[in-house]
Amino acid sequence: MKITIVSVGKLKEKYLKQGIAEYLKRLSAYAKVDIVEVADEKAPENMSEAEMVEVKRKEGERILSHISQDTYVITLEIGGKMLSSEQLADKMDQLATYGKSKLAFVIGGSLGISEAVQKRSDFALSFSKMTFPHQLMRLVLVEQVYRGFRINRGEPYHK
Repeated sequence: MKITIVSVGKLKEKYLKQGIAEYLKRLSAYAKVDIVEVADEKAPENMSEAEMVEVKRKEGERILSHISQDTYVITLEIGGKMLSSEQLADKMDQLATYGKSKLAFVIGGSLGISEAVQKRSDFALSFSKMTFPHQLMRLVLVEQVYRGFRINRGEPYHK
């Protein structure tokens, strides 16, 4: 399986980079995983609704430029469906079983994802009703993807 994580914004925090690098190294035994960073738009504090839509639209165009037509897309959204680790593992296993060998996870910017990206999404996933920094979500996501492969292979992993 080829997994691409498309994320808005550049990761700056060294501790997050180190954690992600560790999980990517572990994941290399199971799948090819690439992280694509797309530039975020400048988003001043006091934006109008129209300006927010425009920021998301521009970020969305950048996101979609990295997703091919034959890719199954899972967007991370607060309003998405919450799954347990086992359910996410099962979803990934089902996708692989039914020939979906290209999988993309999308992490939007600070304002979320555009309507165009939502329409392209095959599945909206929520990790929580809480809001998390999108940089931190990269680490949480790669850990859960790794955990999913361990679960699907029946390999031990701490709970």
